[in-house]
Amino acid sequence: MDGNYCTLAIESECPAIQHLAADLTRVEPFQEIAFRGNGPLTLQLAARHCSHAACPVPIGIIKAIEVEAHLALPADVTIKLSKSEK
Repeated sequence: MDGNYCTLAIESECPAIQHLAADLTRVEPFQEIAFRGNGPLTLQLAARHCSHAACPVPIGIIKAIEVEAHLALPADVTIKLSKSEK
């Protein structure tokens, strides 16, 4: 955290996330946690670089920003899916 901004260092083997990381190096945390205005820069850039809409990485980035900026407690986030029997 650098004043009102978070500097990001994102590592991934995924080419799409590598492109996202190249563009997403510094963010304003309060912009990242709300859909006001243009919404989170993380999601704007993810829409540009990630072709898979269900990619959990952008949300993980936002969660890390929240924790670093002391806007949320560090807690694991889990997405658990199961196939229902019909």
